[in-house]
Amino acid sequence: MNSLKVSFIASIQQVSSSDWDNLMGSYPFLSYRFISILEKSGVTGKGTGWVGHHCLVHKGDELVAILPLYLKFHSYGEYVFDHAWADAYQRYGFDYFPKFVSAIPYTPITGPRLCCAEGVDQSDIIPLIISEIQKRAAEIEGSSFHLLFPDQRLSQSFSACTDFQRKAVHFQWFNRDYTSFDHFLAAFSSRKRKNVRKERKRVVDAGISFDVLTGKEIGFEHWRIFYKFYVLTYAKRSGHGGYLNQTFFELLSELMAESLVLVLAKREGRYIAGALNFKDTDTLYGRYWGCIEEHECLHFETCYYQGIEYCLSHGLGRFDPGVQGEHKIQRGFEPVYSYSNHWIRDDAFRVAIENAVNEEKPYIEAYFKETLTLVPFKKEV
Repeated sequence: MNSLKVSFIASIQQVSSSDWDNLMGSYPFLSYRFISILEKSGVTGKGTGWVGHHCLVHKGDELVAILPLYLKFHSYGEYVFDHAWADAYQRYGFDYFPKFVSAIPYTPITGPRLCCAEGVDQSDIIPLIISEIQKRAAEIEGSSFHLLFPDQRLSQSFSACTDFQRKAVHFQWFNRDYTSFDHFLAAFSSRKRKNVRKERKRVVDAGISFDVLTGKEIGFEHWRIFYKFYVLTYAKRSGHGGYLNQTFFELLSELMAESLVLVLAKREGRYIAGALNFKDTDTLYGRYWGCIEEHECLHFETCYYQGIEYCLSHGLGRFDPGVQGEHKIQRGFEPVYSYSNHWIRDDAFRVAIENAVNEEKPYIEAYFKETLTLVPFKKEV
């Protein structure tokens, strides 16, 4: 019987696309094309702080498991915030970086991370992978390993081999067999339903209409305009032009057109805002947004209501618009937990960080319960 063997690769180009995608399913952010687009566009790789270190598990000559993995030299683009941990290391004269992170770069979307071949038991794979990552961390003096935004079941499976689990609260929309947007709003309380309709009317009254483009309908000019929105909005919000470059979006159009839904807002004959979404067989994923004009409720309509409309018209069961944003609740998005798992190599820092995480847990759980009381749906009698 062939034993399991772990190896690490610096680039997805070191494995065949068929071998990779055979394990990954329909989740777009782990597809060979998406990971290779990140590399080819230069938003990951040398000089970006995201250096590929993907973990492969073979049984003989057969690839039976993959864990996307990066060697990180900063904490940007992760959205599970550990800046305080890095600051603590620095204050005591230690290096927090490099660290190992299993995540989708710049993509805080819950989904699969460890992908295994049919008939392969994750419980056999996880201890082996963690052991090899720990050995590699010792060799390069890496501080830690972090698994970000796994689904709940995978997070629980990793808990046995990592030090602690961390939770956060985000918001998603679920299709409860709605037949239309009005049917969806019928589940709201009267006051909340009126608020949504007022918001949508404000956008219409401002003379704004929408083009919803998919696949090859998204042309070069659309990408040029959207990239301008993206850069300007990031610069205004964060002081830099965003993590992604124009080449990234051009490669998306070339290699992943069937996975894209671009919502463009138009006023007086020109586009003024846009939101780029991804999709798979059941879920719409909201990812990038930008605008050149500010209008009341424009962001809500472009990023949320248009996405819900798309899910309803195409039979999608879920809309994950990304992290953060309590403002999503009153618009029909429901609280859900997201998860991360962490292993810290240094004993003293491990204890201190785990204590801090344990201290925040009751506040996270109380916040979750509070947000449940804020959802706009009618109370069940």
